[in-house]
Amino acid sequence: MKQHLLLIDDDTELCELLTDYLSQEGLTVESVHDGQQGLERALSGDHDMVVLDVMLPEMGGFDVLRNIRETSWIPIVMLTARGDDVDRIVGLEMGADDYLPKPFNPRELMARLRAILRRIQTSSSTVIEPAPADTLVVDDISLEPSTHTVRQNDQPVKLTSAEFVLLDTFLRQAGHVLSRELLTLEVLERELTPYDRSIDVHVSNLRKKLGLHHDGMERIKTVRGVGYLYTLRGSTAEA
Repeated sequence: MKQHLLLIDDDTELCELLTDYLSQEGLTVESVHDGQQGLERALSGDHDMVVLDVMLPEMGGFDVLRNIRETSWIPIVMLTARGDDVDRIVGLEMGADDYLPKPFNPRELMARLRAILRRIQTSSSTVIEPAPADTLVVDDISLEPSTHTVRQNDQPVKLTSAEFVLLDTFLRQAGHVLSRELLTLEVLERELTPYDRSIDVHVSNLRKKLGLHHDGMERIKTVRGVGYLYTLRGSTAEA
């Protein structure tokens, strides 16, 4: 079954180029060139993924992202200006699944989209040995890989595709320190580069959504110079 991609960018030449390339890669692509129309199409339910430029007429990319995230968790890749780290961090904090700085190679975009599709379709680990695909329960969190759902104290938690795989990885390795390099490869399916803070922003977002343990202990600890540790309630692990 073909995956449907919505491309929101006012650069019509870029849209034509990407449509040709991504169509050859098996995607069905629809492109729109202003933020307001892009928002309407993104909320239509007709697409599986969105590629969203930051700079748009009528409604800026961040406003489009904010409005989408009010009701939908469709995967979104943001297109940002090269070197603008602020835009990248803001986009991830607002709920984008990934970003790509312009100009970029269409092959790199396709690689990011394929990674997102794999995250949607399965949370099976490519680096850590996978556990059986049944409900995973750790303390007050339950995660179901088959339905891509998470509940905390029996209440649903809305996560992006990256946050879901990140939590899945943490829960399966709860009590163990995981490096930023491993998490980047596991969650985003790419090597960690010196200035890539994507995994740190995804961890920060997950912390905000899950909060502390009931006893007030930090749920996801930073281990300086190494990575992160998902703690078990009542444990005495020290960062």
